[in-house]
Amino acid sequence: MTVWDDRLEAYRSSATHASDADLDTVVALCEPRDGLRALDVATGGGHVARRLREAGVDVVTTDASAGMQPDVVAPAESLPFDDGSFDVVVTRIAPHHFDDIHAAVGELARVSADTVVVEDTLFSSDAVERAEKLRDPSHAQNYTEAQWRGFLEGAGLAIVHVEEFRKTHVLDDWLARTGCEGETAARVRELLAEVTGADGTTWQDTKIILKAKKKV
Repeated sequence: MTVWDDRLEAYRSSATHASDADLDTVVALCEPRDGLRALDVATGGGHVARRLREAGVDVVTTDASAGMQPDVVAPAESLPFDDGSFDVVVTRIAPHHFDDIHAAVGELARVSADTVVVEDTLFSSDAVERAEKLRDPSHAQNYTEAQWRGFLEGAGLAIVHVEEFRKTHVLDDWLARTGCEGETAARVRELLAEVTGADGTTWQDTKIILKAKKKV
């Protein structure tokens, strides 16, 4: 049982997860086609997998939470697949929850025969990190672009594409997805003041998308 087991519908219906240009970009970078073998790690609401399957891709999903209804329940740090089992391995807006980022990225690289695509939130400030952790104790850490480059290159991958997107979140909806309320929610709002819109109803972060290839 994990804290994520009862969050499926919240993440399936989340507008910032279910759509937006960043999702389009992640899907396009996977180069979907009939017969492509893809692994969607920490699938969450399943939006990447859904889009890839619509494009004819043969997709397997994993998640550490059984409540997210993946094909295989497994943490990113220990994927139960042979080396090079998939043409592309993708994970979207999830690595900031991984307990061991080095082990997880190593696994993404290991089970990929060719391509790894990652999207996650960029580190912006210590205040935002504290807000993220208060709002959701399963939050581990956001990372800088330099750190992401190091993770991927350290796993034997060559980075071929990097892109950033600004994402706007409805603050009340974002807090509700993890059941954050009362004094805790008030403190989160205070910590996010630097990135909150003028009317106090939204806040923004930046997502980074990286595509990397196995080195020949």
